[in-house]
Amino acid sequence: MSSLMVSVIAFVAGVKDRFTSEKGATAVEYGLLVALIAAVIVVIVGTLGGQINTAFTTISNKL
Repeated sequence: MSSLMVSVIAFVAGVKDRFTSEKGATAVEYGLLVALIAAVIVVIVGTLGGQINTAFTTISNKL
C-alpha cells in the first residue's frame, strides 16, 4: 500500500508540474520573435532590393 501511495503522489506531482511549466510559453515567445525578425528582413530586402536593382541597371546602361 505504501508504494502505491508513493506512486500516486508522484503522478499527481508530475501532473501539477505540467500545468505550471513555462516551456510552451517560452516556445511561443521564441516563435513570435523569429516571426518578427523574418518580417523585418522581408521589409528590408524588399526596400533595398529595388534600390540595388536600379543601381545595377544604371551601371549596366553606362557601360
